[in-house]
Amino acid sequence: MPDLLLELFSEEIPARMQPRAANDLERLVNKHLLDEGFMPEGVKAFATPRRLALAAIGLPLKQADKTEERKGPRVGAPEKAIEGFLRGAGLDSVEQCETRSDKKGDYYVAVLDRKGRDTASVISEMVPAIVRDFPWPKAMRWGGASAKDGALRWVRPMHSILCTFDGEVVPFEVDHLKASDQTEGHRFMAPQAIQVRNFDDYVTRLRQAKVILDGEERKEVILNEAKTLCAAQGLELVEDPALLTEVAGLAEWPVVMIGRYDEKFLTLPDEVLTASMRGHQKYFSVRDPKTGHLANRFVVVANIEGKDGGAAMRAGYERVLTARLSDGWFLYHQDLKTPLEEHAKKLSQVTFFEGLGTIADKVERVAKVARDIAPSVGANPESAEAAARLAKADLVTGMVNEFPELQGLMGRYYALEQGGDRAIAAAISDHYKPQGQGDETPSEPVSVTLALADKIDTLTSFWSIDKKPTGSSDPFALRRAALGVISLILNNQIRRPLPNDGTDLLDFFHDRLKVFLRDDGYAHDRIDAVLRVQGGKADDDLVRIVNRLKALCDCLDGPAGANLVAGYKRAANILRAEEKKGALPIGQIDSAKLQEPAEKALHDVLQRSAGIVSEFLKGEDFSGAMTALSELREPIDAFFEGVIVNADDSALRQNRLLLLRQFIENVQQTADFSKLDG
Repeated sequence: MPDLLLELFSEEIPARMQPRAANDLERLVNKHLLDEGFMPEGVKAFATPRRLALAAIGLPLKQADKTEERKGPRVGAPEKAIEGFLRGAGLDSVEQCETRSDKKGDYYVAVLDRKGRDTASVISEMVPAIVRDFPWPKAMRWGGASAKDGALRWVRPMHSILCTFDGEVVPFEVDHLKASDQTEGHRFMAPQAIQVRNFDDYVTRLRQAKVILDGEERKEVILNEAKTLCAAQGLELVEDPALLTEVAGLAEWPVVMIGRYDEKFLTLPDEVLTASMRGHQKYFSVRDPKTGHLANRFVVVANIEGKDGGAAMRAGYERVLTARLSDGWFLYHQDLKTPLEEHAKKLSQVTFFEGLGTIADKVERVAKVARDIAPSVGANPESAEAAARLAKADLVTGMVNEFPELQGLMGRYYALEQGGDRAIAAAISDHYKPQGQGDETPSEPVSVTLALADKIDTLTSFWSIDKKPTGSSDPFALRRAALGVISLILNNQIRRPLPNDGTDLLDFFHDRLKVFLRDDGYAHDRIDAVLRVQGGKADDDLVRIVNRLKALCDCLDGPAGANLVAGYKRAANILRAEEKKGALPIGQIDSAKLQEPAEKALHDVLQRSAGIVSEFLKGEDFSGAMTALSELREPIDAFFEGVIVNADDSALRQNRLLLLRQFIENVQQTADFSKLDG
């Protein structure tokens, strides 16, 4: 079947925008084709620094003919209603309509035969519409005096549009750009015009013109060649997927080289070297497997083949990197001349957030919280407070000013170089962790204490000035901070209540906990069932919540669980119905009024289990409590099979309702079974 080839050729598209742009082009073309009744066998988009391209295979030459039926007014309806219907259907008289009947009588139906359009005509309308409304996050308006519809909006000035279908050019214009069958190759190595009319030829001719169309292939070329170059020198590439994607978006014909820099720079921390190479230069770091540290090598990706084998380019890359590393060398040693304690004094000049004072004010708050929670974590309070007072000091250093991503890390290096305590130094770098799901969680007591204190202060501080997340906005990353607190507490089994100052902060923690636990595979209804302790009070102990949840799941997944829930639901429904009638039972069970063996057996088990369950819960033996509770399954089943709750004798009925109420209360000691589905 005929195929569609589309290319939008422009000045350089920023690398970070290319993947999304390719996805958007593919999505929009698919939508337009489906809306027009086409079912292509496949649609695939590609992006290089200078082009967005797309191939759609398996398209027919024309749309299928369609028959459309439009229901009209009743026979005998007012003349104006009939005229309006005919006009909308493109008909001249009711004689061109069919007459059909239903229960209400006869009505007109217009049966319209729609001839399918040529696919090329559909494409000629589709592409201009997509180009004009393309969802670039940022775009330029440009166009000369010849532009018919005003300045075209595109990420960078567009030079040409290639569009062919079934081997022929699809004729259309977008402003001053007319579709053709021509494109260009590599900007420097093959800038001549290329004429193509199908996708396979397009890919082949581009490759001959030093352009690799597929971004995934460019990434594979870069990664394989980089590893080969490193291995030849007994070294290994430090893989960086994000950087790999970026450099693949900077080169249509990637040429990989390995360079070197002066060994003296290896005295800098590895993170400083990597930041210098990665941040501005887009170089990959190289590791020496014998030492586990970086080697004085780097990998760079060029977009052109050098006539001298790349020697001149390599020398240029090395000169530029040497200048960057020299800056880092200077900043690092300048920072070391000032003790961290002195750097920390400058924090009083840096605003944290309006209404929350300076960073120095935040440090004071964090230090107080850290000292307070240290014992529950097993940390020395003095060490925790000392770490808090130094944790933000590197924010005012020259190195972090140049490379903000190194905050915390530089504080650790400076603390160690200046003879600081290792536990405190580690806490300085770890207190930002975890920064996201899957990130490493600190385990050393001082580090855990400081990480908790910093995140708790952030949450309580922003809550105090009513800067809470909304459904669509979380500018201060408070959800991430809450998840960090949850990870720290659960991974380290910290028995300390969550902040709960009468606001809805505890509810916010519960919402984040639900997300955390659902990601671990727990069902939402089971989570809801354990978030509150007996009496309905929100539980502020995360470890207790999770332990209770695990015990509940073990019970429900066992042989007694389903029947116990069913018995609870049945008892709850009966009591709920009585409540609606205003006839809820009051008082205590009268054992003398127990007549049936099943109700006597249930009463005996309830009396015995209530105290047992309560004792287990006091010791937080939730598994023991659930096991004791599971003994109610058979008695409650037998009760519903052999006892009529709604007895004619009102006293007997009240006594049996009280029995069900006690059953509910016993079960509710362990979890809120009303939250469970099914």
